[in-house]
Amino acid sequence: MNSNGAWIESEYIWRHHQHETRENQCSSALVKHIKAPIHLVWSLVRRFDQPQKYKPFVSRCIVQGDLGIGSVREVNVKSGLPATTSTERLELLNDDEHILRIRIVGGDHRLRNYSSIITLHPEIVDGRPGTLVIESFVVDVPDGNTKDETCYFVNALLKCNLKSLADVSERMAVQDRTEPFDRS
Repeated sequence: MNSNGAWIESEYIWRHHQHETRENQCSSALVKHIKAPIHLVWSLVRRFDQPQKYKPFVSRCIVQGDLGIGSVREVNVKSGLPATTSTERLELLNDDEHILRIRIVGGDHRLRNYSSIITLHPEIVDGRPGTLVIESFVVDVPDGNTKDETCYFVNALLKCNLKSLADVSERMAVQDRTEPFDRS
């Protein structure tokens, strides 16, 4: 990537991904370039009610509410992770600027005070419309863990999710289809 690309990423991170961290928390931001147009990638990301469309560790999701801000989803996690459920609240869904923010409010895992923001930005990848995806988070460091260990674990999960998002989006782009969504 050229230096201009790195500057643009830094600008987006500065603008959308600043988390207030307390002493016992860690925070990080990950970047993924996807060879699919932004409207297609967003059609997956914005589906608060269907994270399993691209998140490989989610087996099912049940939403309480009307999918508006404040809606809560109960996510079932596939075996292999140190959790079975996660309760998450939709904090922000901006279709114009492609921003989704969620907060974990419960579940049987160690991610306390977890909040994440994912933003999508149009870019050109290999001469075609693509999407720059940035996801950042802040979370408490559990007792018995270090900040590095906690960030490493969450980063590994997010990298899997972002790789899967890229795979699903790029496959859909080849097939030229978009997940339908209702803006109401």
